[in-house]
Amino acid sequence: MSHESYPTDRKNWNSILEVDSLSVTYETPTGGVQALRDVSLSLETGETVGIVGESGSGKSTLALSLLQYLDDNGQVTNGSIQFKDREIQNLPKVELQNLRGKQIAHVPQDPNTSLNPSLCVGEQISETIREHEDVTNQEARERMHEILKTVRIGDPEYNAERYPHELSGGMQQRVLIAMALSCNPELLILDEPTTGLDVTTQAKILDLIQELKDSFDTAIILITHDLSVIAETCDRVTILYAGEVMEQGPVTEIFNNPANPYTQGLLAAIPRVKEDRKLNPIPGKIPDLTEISDGCIFAERCEFSERDCKSGEITTEVVDERTNHQTRCRRWSDAIEDPIEPDIEPDRSSASTSSEELLKAEDVKKYFGENSFFDQIFGGEPPVKAVDGVDLTVNKGETLGLVGESGCGKSTLGSTLLKLLDITDGEITFNGENINSLDSSGLQEFRSNAQIVFQNPHSSLNPRKRVGNQLKRPLKLLTDSNNDERHERMSELLDQVGLDSNYASRYPHELSGGEKQRVAIARAFAAQPAFIVLDEPVSSLDVSVQATILNLLSMLREEYNSSYLFISHDLSVVKHISDRIAVMYLGEIVEVGSQKSIFEPPYHPYTRALLSANPDLDPNRESDRVQLEGNVPSPRDPPSGCPFHTRCPQYMGAKCEHQEPELKTIETDDGDTHQIACHLDEEELADEISR
Repeated sequence: MSHESYPTDRKNWNSILEVDSLSVTYETPTGGVQALRDVSLSLETGETVGIVGESGSGKSTLALSLLQYLDDNGQVTNGSIQFKDREIQNLPKVELQNLRGKQIAHVPQDPNTSLNPSLCVGEQISETIREHEDVTNQEARERMHEILKTVRIGDPEYNAERYPHELSGGMQQRVLIAMALSCNPELLILDEPTTGLDVTTQAKILDLIQELKDSFDTAIILITHDLSVIAETCDRVTILYAGEVMEQGPVTEIFNNPANPYTQGLLAAIPRVKEDRKLNPIPGKIPDLTEISDGCIFAERCEFSERDCKSGEITTEVVDERTNHQTRCRRWSDAIEDPIEPDIEPDRSSASTSSEELLKAEDVKKYFGENSFFDQIFGGEPPVKAVDGVDLTVNKGETLGLVGESGCGKSTLGSTLLKLLDITDGEITFNGENINSLDSSGLQEFRSNAQIVFQNPHSSLNPRKRVGNQLKRPLKLLTDSNNDERHERMSELLDQVGLDSNYASRYPHELSGGEKQRVAIARAFAAQPAFIVLDEPVSSLDVSVQATILNLLSMLREEYNSSYLFISHDLSVVKHISDRIAVMYLGEIVEVGSQKSIFEPPYHPYTRALLSANPDLDPNRESDRVQLEGNVPSPRDPPSGCPFHTRCPQYMGAKCEHQEPELKTIETDDGDTHQIACHLDEEELADEISR
């Protein structure tokens, strides 16, 4: 999205929403949590405003306040909310119900909990239309099919009859958007609409949001912790921290000339595809909002903080009157003059990494639902070919990144390499030994040397066990140590991941998401493993917490000389942490090479599509996205020939359909080993223009 045409003179805009000095408090047993304080913002017809901040900043509370959806213990204690010059806080219940869905629609973050699992998705959309419109069942059904087409769900008649669990995450998100748009609302509130989606699905959702905005002239509030999504889709942005507005203004102004240390800190914590840079996480964490200290709420974490920042009222100041760029900071001119910027990181491709193999996979296959002999005779569903003939090596002391869309087999491959899943065919060797032929003692030694960190620490940590006990357990199972040694090692692990010793007595629910992930990482390192599979370990974390975890993983790898298989759909994160990268599609590796070679042409058409779909922090960048048609084919019935040919923008015909390409070596200027599985020659692969 280009922001060059965005008008800076806002006097001629038609205001649709005005929030003035809004404050919200939640009553809890430990006191009143002041979730929002003195928040003001405005929204014009056809405009998209982004709301950004760390978890606990009040983003979702703001969205729920606009809809009057606050929990029973939540209350607006000050300020006003006007929708089309009409105060909505004290509307009668009937009028408020008519407003919701009809004029203001909300797309919640998680479609898994927002869609009714017992109703077909088409009926859920039709029900919304019937609730707000005077239409017959047939008219509602016809409009439902039409809106499914609008959100680019193919074969709407068929998909309308499917239940939520039968749809992919991206399709579920589009169903929620379809439901929200079904009555042509004037204001659409999107709460983290792309969190957890892979880059191509995210790109489709972002393109869809832009198309809907252009077609319906809908005003949009987009809530996210991903600043690159804001840069790509929004006209203006409001930065929230601990319930207060820290900075707001046009996206181009905020991203190119941030005037608040908090905004600068968020931008400095983000890895970028086009730059090699160190990550600077913001120190500390959001304060307890039951007791608001005097002065700047960010002062304890701010690099520019001085004594007078910690007392008195911090007023909002105008940075640029022409663009209405505002910041809440006494040191904003110092921040502009000497901004927080990360240092350039040395080129990882030139770093010396060991060429000694630690783990090797040869023609590894993992199928689910294989037919019995009886089924093979009388017919049955073919197996799901989750991993279908993968060759892969991980060297000692290196990080191998593994990227691809959801459902391509990344997590299954990681679990199979650790023998958490039984292999269907092929061979996996670890330190030269076939792991399938290990006896019980050899298997226990392998378990101590090969660990995993899962994506979601909420479900991987035992909610009934204290942190200390969960760190001691792998030591008890996998090492020959006594209780005193285990206790000493537990304290050492907590210290290494930046947690105090008092965390040992806490339960997981008493920890933040980032703290839980640190505990999960500490547990994986307990027995000092040589190899760790990291399965999307930072995908749901705020940018500052993500930066902290990535820096921690890099430090631990150097300290223990461990090797990582780092699984992610975020290419900027993978580029930052990896030495080599493998690209996976439909159970197969289609490209593998050094971190540098993967991000420069020549590259596989699928890799090019992934790179083009990765959102950029530059709000002025014109999109050069490679559009992939259709969905990933079913792994039950993968295409013949090249698995990518059904979606490839450089499809050549019969050769792609019938002949499967082998991984061929591409010569690079610096001698890197770079392999691509494609029938196109090197010059065609290097061509930047898709056919």
